[in-house]
Amino acid sequence: MSTVINIHEAKTHLSRIVDEVAAGAEVIIAKAGKPLAILSPVYPSVKKKKLGLLKGKVKVPDDFNAPLPPEVIASFEGR
Repeated sequence: MSTVINIHEAKTHLSRIVDEVAAGAEVIIAKAGKPLAILSPVYPSVKKKKLGLLKGKVKVPDDFNAPLPPEVIASFEGR
């Protein structure tokens, strides 16, 4: 449900109203009881991900999932 406020109150409390709208509220601004404008939050657009963008540019070695040599494991474990 939207909150209806008059123009004078909107001018007086604009910062608070904008904070409420940014948090997801919707506010209707009215003049002499007649609705004139709606303030609603702006949500950033989400860019669609393009799959396969690096196809043919990255090569995964055949031994990618092979166990690491003992000396590499030891360097991670601080031995």
